[in-house]
Amino acid sequence: MEENAKTVEILVVEDEDNIAIALNYLLTREGYSQSRLATGAGAVEMIRTRKPDLVLLDVMLPEVSGYEICQSVRADPDCRDVRILMMTARGSAMERRKGLAMGADGFISKPFELKELREEVRKILSQPRETVAESGSANA
Repeated sequence: MEENAKTVEILVVEDEDNIAIALNYLLTREGYSQSRLATGAGAVEMIRTRKPDLVLLDVMLPEVSGYEICQSVRADPDCRDVRILMMTARGSAMERRKGLAMGADGFISKPFELKELREEVRKILSQPRETVAESGSANA
C-alpha cells in the first residue's frame, strides 16, 4: 500500500538547458519528483545514493558519457531496480543497440515530442525492470 503512494523519483542527466527545461515541465505535470545533473560527473554516485526509479540519461555529456554511466550503474547489483532511458541526438540503430546492450531500459531520439517521451516513461515505469531490459523498449 505504501509503495503505491510513493512518488516516482526521476533523475535527469542532461547538459542542454532547453531540453532540461522541457523535461522539467513534462515531469512536473505528470506528478514526478525530479532532480537534475548537467554533467556526467557525479551521476553514478548520485544514482547509487538516491536510487531513483528512473534516470533520463543523455548520451553525450561533459566529463563522463551516458554510456559509461549506464555501464557503471548496471555493474552495481544495488542499482538493479533503477531504470534507465537513454536520450540522444544520434538516433541511429547502432547507437540504440549500443545503449540497450549496455543495459538501458529504453532509448529515445532527440528531438522528441513530449507526448512520445511521456508514453515511453510511463511504459518503462509500469514494467518490472527485468521485463523492460529484456524487451529493449524504446524508439529508434
